[in-house]
Amino acid sequence: MNPAVRPMTVPKFVAAKREGRKLTMLTAYDYSLAVALDEAGVDSILVGDSLGMVMQGQANTLPVTVDEIIYHTKCVCRGVRRALVIADLPFPINHLGVHKTIELSARILKETGCQAVKLEGGAEQASVIAGLVAAGIPVMGHVGLRPQNVLMMGGYRVQRDGETLMADAQAAQDAGAFGVVLEGIPSPLAKGVTTQLAIPTIGIGAGPDCDGQVLVLHDMLGLTPGPVPKFAKAFCDLRGTIQAAVAEYCRQVSEGSFPDEAHSYGS
Repeated sequence: MNPAVRPMTVPKFVAAKREGRKLTMLTAYDYSLAVALDEAGVDSILVGDSLGMVMQGQANTLPVTVDEIIYHTKCVCRGVRRALVIADLPFPINHLGVHKTIELSARILKETGCQAVKLEGGAEQASVIAGLVAAGIPVMGHVGLRPQNVLMMGGYRVQRDGETLMADAQAAQDAGAFGVVLEGIPSPLAKGVTTQLAIPTIGIGAGPDCDGQVLVLHDMLGLTPGPVPKFAKAFCDLRGTIQAAVAEYCRQVSEGSFPDEAHSYGS
């Protein structure tokens, strides 16, 4: 590694809150885009189980497997020099008991080279978080709207129970989590949780007062077909750009103008 490159670490990630510096996180699932994100300066890359929806076309995140998370995280880690890479624990790993969760999480870290795992849950997952941390596995929590609970929730619904949100976030911190994702909760509640915690909060659909933000990369790049959540701002229309480029490619091939002399080998 180039000595001039200073990788983001878990302690640096936590310290950003004390320093008052907002943290940036995006999802990624392959080598090429991981390189682009890392070179652009994002603090952290999450290999999310959202890959089930944006990469596989699944209706939700539930079908994603451990082997799929490992495969995509390996691809991402090969392209990253600076960002903190976090792998999602896919359903239902963190409900299989502390020892099984440690075993599978350790496998993810050992086979991929990522630096941490993320699991959905708060108070009811405190013992699992504590067990992982005791085993030397950094953990990011995830409270509020939990996509792995979509069947129980009956859809992706904003979570408004402030008492539960605070208890879950506090439990994750007390168990040793180095950060917590706040998803799909009203801005005032997210601000209250962020103020209360010593560890960074990373918001997604949780307003501007979190210590950092995360978005699904495909949503942020304007690649997602169909409707996206209210919070998913598209910073460009990459889908339109790709479609225009492909249409132009098809036109040039059809009319015989590609490949031309500049793109062909001579004798």
